[in-house]
Amino acid sequence: MAGFSTRAVHGGATADRGDGPVAEPIVQSATFSAASEEEFAQIALERRGGRFYTRYGNPNHEKVAAVIADLEAAETAMVFASGMATATTTALALLSSGDHVVAQRSTYAGTASLVLNVLPRLGITCTQVDQTDPRAFADAFRPQTRLVLLETPSNPLLEVTDLRAVSALARSAGALTLADNTFASPVNSRPLELGVDLVWHSSTKYLGGHSDLSAGALAGSAELLDRIWDTALVTGAVLGPFDAWLLLRGIRTLPLRVRQHNANGAALATALEAHPAVRAVHYPGLPSHPQHAVAATQMSGYGGVVSLELAGGYAAERFISGLRLARRAASLALVVHPVAMWAGTLEPGQISSAGVSPGLVRLAAGIEDTQDLVEDALRSLDALHEGTP
Repeated sequence: MAGFSTRAVHGGATADRGDGPVAEPIVQSATFSAASEEEFAQIALERRGGRFYTRYGNPNHEKVAAVIADLEAAETAMVFASGMATATTTALALLSSGDHVVAQRSTYAGTASLVLNVLPRLGITCTQVDQTDPRAFADAFRPQTRLVLLETPSNPLLEVTDLRAVSALARSAGALTLADNTFASPVNSRPLELGVDLVWHSSTKYLGGHSDLSAGALAGSAELLDRIWDTALVTGAVLGPFDAWLLLRGIRTLPLRVRQHNANGAALATALEAHPAVRAVHYPGLPSHPQHAVAATQMSGYGGVVSLELAGGYAAERFISGLRLARRAASLALVVHPVAMWAGTLEPGQISSAGVSPGLVRLAAGIEDTQDLVEDALRSLDALHEGTP
């Protein structure tokens, strides 16, 4: 088998090496014709196909999904209009009234809102646990537990879940595991190889890589994705053909970009940890991280996202304002104040119970020169520590 970077570049490429296009064409069509009644009936029933109606699938969907499946070591994959469309559609497909979900305490705000605010209205209960302790998952299982939601490293605390241990516990309890691999990316971690059943992404982030598209992806077995595809037809959270093309373009350079993200994240975490204005740094690549040993067994790199705790509560805003390279915006390769950003999604008590403090800042390193990023962060911290505006 070819190496990871080679597969990212050439995966899904058209077999024709003659005079065809080098870049994949954009098939900007909502519907497709058939030559006969028999062919029309066949393509109408084809699961995850790409030649019937774009809500069912599109050639651009097929192409990028095949590459994502390959990189995630999955049998197959699907794409959606966003990461939350992926998670919500999957939950609706796999859960029914009376079912129970186990979810992490530290997780993306959208995922937390799904399990705390949306699913309970459908008669689906949820127990949140400390994901750093596999025993907490085991203690939370009930006979009605059908799904375990995982995210590692978690957003925004960068806590690590032992995927091997938790997926084995879930399997013994008859529950499926669904892991958010957005922060790690398949370059750094492949949860399916560790026993997880399904893996999803906010492809808007690292997979897309250019902050110019909204997309989601799901990878796993054909059996599970066929079940989810049926519900996806109803939710209609379809990815546009052009966005699917943009996503494939982004994946072509994913290994190169993540390599720089890893280097920048590690350098930032090390520099921030030594600064007197910083109370704590959350980054699984640091030896001081409580789950560093676990992370080292299931990750080949630790990503570009670093969270830091500043003394003085909302001094976080002063630190962010002092940065010259990172822009205050959602998504990655940018900087956010989670308490402020999540206020419209979760109640204050829900944010606090997730361990997100007012002094927490999430800084996502891009692919800039490492020294420039480090100097920018330290310059702002110096001003904060010295009490200058």
